[in-house]
Amino acid sequence: MKAMKMLMMAALTIFSISLFAQDSTKQKTKVPKQKMEMMKYSCPMHPDVVSKKPGKCPKCGMDLTKSKKEQMKMQVMKTYTCPMHPDVTSDKPGKCPKCGMELKEKEQATVVYSCPMKCEGDKTYDKPGKCPKCGMALTEQKAAHADHNH
Repeated sequence: MKAMKMLMMAALTIFSISLFAQDSTKQKTKVPKQKMEMMKYSCPMHPDVVSKKPGKCPKCGMDLTKSKKEQMKMQVMKTYTCPMHPDVTSDKPGKCPKCGMELKEKEQATVVYSCPMKCEGDKTYDKPGKCPKCGMALTEQKAAHADHNH
């Protein structure tokens, strides 16, 4: 019985020491949930710098980039369709249930905006707005595809 009490006291002591021996002086850089929900743009070099809109980092001057969540929203899902039956679509490749033909990837047009005066060269934007250099309204253009055949 006495040995059992000694063993329990030793275990309790070891547990207490290991619990309080953890280094709690490290700063936690976890962004609070409320701040995370509003975050759309952040600095690649300073993750603590966040913004609802694009801009420059006040610490280093780098362009703020879209958060991972926003980048995932921008990704377009692939759609597959039958060449003979355009009403047959799928999110996975396979065969048409009507005729058995191989489903082909449906080409999706990506809309981009650019300055009609080309004062920024070939720079494009994903949203309509005004050119930061000349102030003209950005015009809609279809994005070029690398595998595009006419």
